[in-house]
Amino acid sequence: MNRASGERSGDCGSERRVSAAELQGVMDRIRSGVEEDKVQAAIDIRRLTKTSSRNRRHLSHAVEPLVAMLRSESSEACEAAILALLNLAVKDERNKISIVEAGALGPLISFLEAKNSDLQGYATAALFTLSASSTNKPKISASGAIPFLVKVLTEGSSQAKIDAIATLYNLCTNQDNLKTILSFHPIPSLISFLKKCKKSSKTAEKCCAFLESLIGLDEGRLALTAEEGGVLTVVEILEEGSLQSKEHVVGALLTMCESDRSRYREVILKEGAIPGLLELTVQGSAEAQAKARRLLELLRDSPYRRSELQADTLEIIVSSIVSKINGDEQAEKAKKMLAEMVQISMEQSLRHLQRRALICTPTTELPLGNRPSKLSFK
Repeated sequence: MNRASGERSGDCGSERRVSAAELQGVMDRIRSGVEEDKVQAAIDIRRLTKTSSRNRRHLSHAVEPLVAMLRSESSEACEAAILALLNLAVKDERNKISIVEAGALGPLISFLEAKNSDLQGYATAALFTLSASSTNKPKISASGAIPFLVKVLTEGSSQAKIDAIATLYNLCTNQDNLKTILSFHPIPSLISFLKKCKKSSKTAEKCCAFLESLIGLDEGRLALTAEEGGVLTVVEILEEGSLQSKEHVVGALLTMCESDRSRYREVILKEGAIPGLLELTVQGSAEAQAKARRLLELLRDSPYRRSELQADTLEIIVSSIVSKINGDEQAEKAKKMLAEMVQISMEQSLRHLQRRALICTPTTELPLGNRPSKLSFK
């Protein structure tokens, strides 16, 4: 069964205009005492509100009977009601608020523990949609949904995990919610999710945004470094993620280093963050570039004797190049030079070297003019 999820459904101007009589007929059936009629009405409401904001308004009075259906002993009735409510809530703030006010949170949260994976998934998607409302966020938090959503991160289906991440991210705009979320230890599940998902996907972007928020607190930073492969997984996003994910990741790593440089500098260096940061100084947004340069500065100074590292480090060279760019032609040359330096750094930064934090430039001059780059810059 296909379903709408979150705010992804859109309006379609070419859809057939439904008559007032047809809408009234649906309302009559949803209010009837016959369960079969109610289920069919819920299915019709889901269909009619999938792409029509007009129908969402006209059928908003169906919210209360649909919420009442959530307490049915029939899983078919519950699923039909959730999906109808989900489509009623999409892109309709008033319906989102009405659904929560009508008492939907209790049944939805109970479904998060359902053995029926479809029911669990639909409930998670509904909570995701409802949590987009600033009015609903404190109510969802107060309802006790957070520990169940964190549990879905570990035990839910792939889509349920995605919707749980999005819901928790919506809720974490409140600082108190961040602390509550962290108290249920979501970071191991988030790192496991990031390891398995496509690093350049929209899902990874949402996961990275959520992680960045969690790492804003000391408990989040400690949890990330305590998780095996946690920092390495985040650093890999710098090389493989979308630009949006990279921006969240560099923000997270910068927060770590600025909060306690002596504790986190070596942790970040040994996982090989330098190549990805260098690339971001040219390819990222203005904000990401600034964060990457700032983090490179914090990572630059070495605990080793100067003679062991030799001359200027790679990040200083790149920062100098980027700061002197004037015009498109020079910018293109800088990108090519950076590509070659990043490639050389990557070749020299094998994992056993990264773990000793010895990522640096060769002592001889880099053969920029003769070495073709293997990296593609657009």
